Amino acid sequence: MSVWPAAKAGQVLRALHRIGWTLKRQSGSHRVLSRPGWQDVVFAFHDGNELGPRMLARLAKHTGLRPEDL
Repeated sequence: MSVWPAAKAGQVLRALHRIGWTLKRQSGSHRVLSRPGWQDVVFAFHDGNELGPRMLARLAKHTGLRPEDL
């Protein structure tokens, strides 16, 4: 069983902003987020989309997001 719950994309984006990610640019639903010391990340989900545990784990690997941040 995964430690990641399913979450809405809008909730995940707010959590990323809380841990220091900022919006660098946006084109449609593709948002490029940046944070000092990390490579830029493309967040390409509509706010109402449900992200499953596997996608959240993949996103966490690139952003430093933790389950308790949600």
